[in-house]
Amino acid sequence: PMPHAVFYRGGYAIHGTGSVKSLGRPASHGCVRLHPRNAAAFYSMVRKAGFRNTRIVVTN
Repeated sequence: PMPHAVFYRGGYAIHGTGSVKSLGRPASHGCVRLHPRNAAAFYSMVRKAGFRNTRIVVTN
């Protein structure tokens, strides 16, 4: 499961993870994983601004 998922391209999302010990290391093929509290806060901000009004840019 991907709690508090904000999709930014196809099936790729910024979302919370229960595997907080693995944060900071690659574990997926495009998603951005956050600590559950940070994911909840981010989701709340995006929801308030509007999903269509939120631009997400992912760079290296």
